[in-house]
Amino acid sequence: MTAYAVANLRPAEHLDDEVFDYMERIQATLDPFGGRFLVHGATLEVIEGQGPDALVVIAFPALGDARDWYASEAYQELVPLRTRHMAGDVVLVDGVAPGYDPAVTAARMREAQAAAAAAGR
Repeated sequence: MTAYAVANLRPAEHLDDEVFDYMERIQATLDPFGGRFLVHGATLEVIEGQGPDALVVIAFPALGDARDWYASEAYQELVPLRTRHMAGDVVLVDGVAPGYDPAVTAARMREAQAAAAAAGR
């Protein structure tokens, strides 16, 4: 199942050269793990809430690939180039399976909530 690395970044007004170095080198760290950018440097249209300053979405074949990429020596060498100059949040998340139905998830959640209420939790 496809998995994603999602970053909500808050870049400084003036980007340090290290950030550009990071950007120039990151793809080489993604290639061995099948990672590819889906969103990077795009203009955001926030229609609810505040939204991130900058959004990055990278797809991987599976969550294990995303974890292995993030933990890789090659990527860990680059992380400080970004984090020294740009705050942000990064998460890894599994995508949904083909044919996913949110109504089924809602029904399961509704049942779990009712069971917890019945148990006095």
